[in-house]
Amino acid sequence: MTLKGSRACGFKVVCPGPDFAMLAKTVLSLGLWLQFAAGQDTPERGPQPSVSNSEGDLLFLLDSSGSVSYYEFSRVKEFMRDLVRPFTFGPKDVQTSIIHISTTPTMEFPFDQYLSSGTLQQAIRDTQQLMGDTNTGKALSYAKEKLFSDEAGARPDVPKVLVWVTDGFSTDDISEPMQLLKDMGVTVFIVSTGRGNYLELSAAASQPPEKHLHFVDVDDLPIITKELRDAILDVIQANRLHAVDITSSSFRLMWPELLSQETGYYTLEYAPTDDLARKRTKQVSGAHTSLTLSNLAPETTYEVALIPESNVHYFPPQTTRVTTLAEEISPAQVLISESGPHSFHVSWAPTLDSVIGYQILYGPLPGNSVKLVEVDGKHNSTVVENLAPNTTYLVTVTAVYKSGQEKSLSAKACTQEEGSKVRHLRFEDMGPNTVKASWDSAEGKVLGYRVRCRRQTGPSSVISVSPQIHSVLLTDLASGTTNKVCVKPMYKNQPGKGLCRMVHMQPATDAQGYKHRERA
Repeated sequence: MTLKGSRACGFKVVCPGPDFAMLAKTVLSLGLWLQFAAGQDTPERGPQPSVSNSEGDLLFLLDSSGSVSYYEFSRVKEFMRDLVRPFTFGPKDVQTSIIHISTTPTMEFPFDQYLSSGTLQQAIRDTQQLMGDTNTGKALSYAKEKLFSDEAGARPDVPKVLVWVTDGFSTDDISEPMQLLKDMGVTVFIVSTGRGNYLELSAAASQPPEKHLHFVDVDDLPIITKELRDAILDVIQANRLHAVDITSSSFRLMWPELLSQETGYYTLEYAPTDDLARKRTKQVSGAHTSLTLSNLAPETTYEVALIPESNVHYFPPQTTRVTTLAEEISPAQVLISESGPHSFHVSWAPTLDSVIGYQILYGPLPGNSVKLVEVDGKHNSTVVENLAPNTTYLVTVTAVYKSGQEKSLSAKACTQEEGSKVRHLRFEDMGPNTVKASWDSAEGKVLGYRVRCRRQTGPSSVISVSPQIHSVLLTDLASGTTNKVCVKPMYKNQPGKGLCRMVHMQPATDAQGYKHRERA
């Protein structure tokens, strides 16, 4: 979900520290968070109404690499189980598989192995993390083979859905294999639980990203479960004409296979809801199950009817209603990232052919000093340098169109204090289930430290201490568990750079103590 600023010289407050991506995720999903806070459409645990009358191959691309903690991996598995719980599984219904992202991609089980909800739930629960590298591009190429493979239990001529759950990192390129998947008709949903690049992931997901891309903390995955499930159902409802890849001027219609080349053809009728007299008609052979309608008006609702013309059987017409998106205007989003004491990265989206260049104006607040950077219209980012540390800047990105028009959007950004990193986080065994976390002080005017302990079992905890204190006791760390501890210095404008380490508590049968390692 994205939160768009005003079309002309509006602004969003974006003060990035090293964990800016987490803040960006929060901003981009603000509408969803507000809905959750208001108690609306909050997903409920427990039995869900059964979903039938749907058919499709659903593939989970699961980040099983070493960049994901055991705790995060467990939460993602729980999310997957909740997501598919209401579906009906079988050779004429939904089939599901999992491919691990690791050094070498691995299929956990073929699509046709588990054809009941109970057996599938157990199979997901039993899925083990593989560790290794995050070779997402390699896994996507592997997924392309398996989604259309009889050997993997996949079926021809059914909707294909890919749900990629990622912590935001990949060690290889994803753009080409992802585009090949989408070109083959696969609908791609992306759930980012980490520091994913919004521009990269929005390009990778099916369009529009507002429907197919979610940024959410791993602990808050239940917030998006129902919305994502409904979006998947829009694709795999077996007897339903539906639209995908919706833009401001086009959408692709998909429908189940009813006819063949020999048994008939389809007539498609479509018209704006408020002007049905402008009805247009297209005919395609019975071998088709999709058609793209283009040259449509933006922000317009269309009534669409699919009429199967068969010389063998009667099939009733199918109808749907599709609303095109608003006409794209650039910049619609301005994001600040990779902030340091003397620089930060500015990016914007979308990039349009009608834009010949961008002007980036920036200056400290308060103040009247403004500097200008000019960027070619084909680019969507730049680095602003030679900045003062611990300073708030107003950044305005202006798109200059070929027509001479200009559109602007602004964001506030904060540079970091120099030397604002916690150093040398270490642990000392203090007895059963207890360790002492200590660290060296960060530089600058530290207002305090925030210590977060994410336990593998049991609740997470956050401890705030004064700037003079450089150690805390962490209790209730169960034996045999791996727990994540992060220490972050707090400054006046924004948090400093945190340091995280994993603490492994030895099983009770082993020698007392613990092991710790820095997360890769």
